[in-house]
Amino acid sequence: MKPLQHESVIPLYHQLMERIRGSIEKGQWTPGDKIPSENQLVDQFGVSRNTAKKAIEELVQEGILYRIQGKGTFVAKPKLQQSLMGFYSFSKVLKEKGLNPKDTILKIEEVKPTAKIREALQLGDDENVIEMKRLRCANNEPYILESSFIPKNVVSDTEQLKKVGEISLYDLLAQKFNIVVTRAKEAFEPVLIRPEESEYLQTEEGRPALLLERTAYDVGGMPVEFCISIVRGDRCRFYTELT
Repeated sequence: MKPLQHESVIPLYHQLMERIRGSIEKGQWTPGDKIPSENQLVDQFGVSRNTAKKAIEELVQEGILYRIQGKGTFVAKPKLQQSLMGFYSFSKVLKEKGLNPKDTILKIEEVKPTAKIREALQLGDDENVIEMKRLRCANNEPYILESSFIPKNVVSDTEQLKKVGEISLYDLLAQKFNIVVTRAKEAFEPVLIRPEESEYLQTEEGRPALLLERTAYDVGGMPVEFCISIVRGDRCRFYTELT
């Protein structure tokens, strides 16, 4: 690699990040490969230990690298990228990208909705919902911990929900309950993974994630699902295009 430009206005740690990122993009380092240690980067590029450490930490935060205690730093798998330009299904997105989707249902039960869920689903005070909590995986790796809340009057037979995974939730609603989901509203915000979530998602507590809230509507414009998802920040990336 070419030496870093010590006289540049661009910080050395950022230059080093781009060198590492470039090596990965060019295929010189592939997912699972161990990158040079901080000490090796210090010797190779003539930077301080703090500079090398900051560059690696930033790339770990971005999900481009990951650390294994006592073993070193490695190249992470590419993130799953999804456009927000239109309505999408997570299962269908995975299949289109050549990944094998798998849902593990953690619970299905009738619950009293919170005020937020009641408002999103336009429910009365005495109306309950069916909560379906599931772990959504790609090639057996957990990506999303998701809870769907569906008005009880929409799902007449909750046993049918156990088929989710064999068939997508929206396809099931269409085929079994004649509910066709045509659009959704989503909101995102950054969060940190909590202890219980880290166990399900098989990642460290405190790692960055996205909290996604979705309200799905049928052809008549009625809300039929309110969904809360914790999306691993190191495995998923959402983007949009501005014109």
